[in-house]
Amino acid sequence: MNAFDPALAGQADLAELRFGDGEYAVLRPGRYVLCAVSGVKIPLEALRYWNPDLQEAYAGPKEALIRFQQLQGDK
Repeated sequence: MNAFDPALAGQADLAELRFGDGEYAVLRPGRYVLCAVSGVKIPLEALRYWNPDLQEAYAGPKEALIRFQQLQGDK
């Protein structure tokens, strides 16, 4: 496996996290995670919104509200 392989470009920067209540644990180091609603990259230093039950990260309050409303519609 070559770290400079274009097919793997950017994947090394994608972190894998385990979300808890008010904190998260880094399972695989990286620079960002992906928003579960919009798909945008969220730098770890900017990560403020997530759902520990769904293990999803959100780019901001707007995306978190969208997911909350989607979940309410499923009930």
